[in-house]
Amino acid sequence: MKITLIEPKSPGVHVFNKVKLPRLGLPIMATILKQKGYDVEVQAEEIRSLNFDRIYNSDLVGLSTITSTAPRAYHLADKIKNQVDIPIVIGGSHVTFYPEEALSHADFCVMGEGEKSFLELVEFIDTQKDSGKKPENIPGLAYFNENKELIKNSLPDPVTHNDLPFPDLSLIAGSEKMNILPMETSRGCPFGCKFCSVIKMFGKKYRFKHIDKVADELARLSPAKIFFYDDNFAADRERTYQLMKKIISRRDINIQWGAQVRADIYKDPELLDIMKEAGGRMLHIGFESVNQSTLEEYNKSLSIDETKQAIKTIKDKGFHIHGMFVIGSDHDDVRTAHETVNFALKHKIDTIQLLILVPIPGSEQFHELASQNRLLPSSWEYYDGHHVVHRPENISPYELQYQVMKEMTRFYSFKKCLELAAKFKFINLYFRFYGFRTLRQWFKDRKNISYLEFLKKKYSPDVTMNTQ
Repeated sequence: MKITLIEPKSPGVHVFNKVKLPRLGLPIMATILKQKGYDVEVQAEEIRSLNFDRIYNSDLVGLSTITSTAPRAYHLADKIKNQVDIPIVIGGSHVTFYPEEALSHADFCVMGEGEKSFLELVEFIDTQKDSGKKPENIPGLAYFNENKELIKNSLPDPVTHNDLPFPDLSLIAGSEKMNILPMETSRGCPFGCKFCSVIKMFGKKYRFKHIDKVADELARLSPAKIFFYDDNFAADRERTYQLMKKIISRRDINIQWGAQVRADIYKDPELLDIMKEAGGRMLHIGFESVNQSTLEEYNKSLSIDETKQAIKTIKDKGFHIHGMFVIGSDHDDVRTAHETVNFALKHKIDTIQLLILVPIPGSEQFHELASQNRLLPSSWEYYDGHHVVHRPENISPYELQYQVMKEMTRFYSFKKCLELAAKFKFINLYFRFYGFRTLRQWFKDRKNISYLEFLKKKYSPDVTMNTQ
């Protein structure tokens, strides 16, 4: 049985265009299927253009989607359906909350964590495809029965993360183009940020891979640059410390790595020291806001003073910091984006993302704004963190879009690039110049220009956008 799994590309220009990092759901499922003897390939559009010859000659096609890639996934599903009569399956975080929407384009929808459910579905189709039976008892599966009734099975129990294989990245077409290798060593997050849907997909309980198993995989990948996909890499302090010790002790591990952590890691200088010794180079930190009221609205459990101390301590330990801020809460106004960039420049954060608040389906924020009729009539593709899709209380949607992009341009200005070049800070210069080029492309993108005009016409005072 030939199976092709597709990760649709993200819409438009975004900061990760150059970094070839696929999500790991499909590669993990592909690895499981390969171990069961299936002919399987993952096609990630961000890495390589789709091979429709392979797709149209498959016995089953699966697509995985987040909210911003849902329209592309639906388009591809329809295109494939118009060419060949094969089962099409859609899964991922977005369709977990909108299975009926997905089923207007696909035969089956896999909700929640799909590793076990998708394997069961594939095995059912492989053995029962001519029987006329339906896969009634597969957890997390949604489909329409012969009476056109929507069947939604209850979500599967969380998988035991240590039982899952590490993904065979060679199953991704064009994997040789990946300049950084992704790895996931844990799932789950006990925190409840209002705008996040992670706990609805993966739960609050942390689930970890065994340290020895992680170390063996790192040795197999070495030498390499690694990005750990864990939602909070230092969630379990003792486990992280022991993993770092293991990496240092293994002579066959040669890596440099980055990871996502919470700002409060600054309170543990011993852990930061051993993380640096074990090859840590860049930490991605969700500071979220420089507005204390906004932090409280987000349920962030972080103060501005703690943010300042975190930046100083972490930089003093030799890490580069990629700071992530979310603009657009009901406590933000026309000054917030400007104040955020001033803060980032003053405290010498190496790189930043000013993300526009996205009420992701499944999050508390989404349900709250939807109930208040404050969501804009925007396509899902604009739910990407780079476009305004809701009406904040203290700033118009257009002003929010304008201010965020203007201030991102200020942080990644050509002038700032020259200043870094003059100081011979070439690593920071590389990232700043990449940001500078990406923003220029964003402003030239036709869809972005059209969306800006839509916001300006419908939701704002007369503000002139300077894209130079």
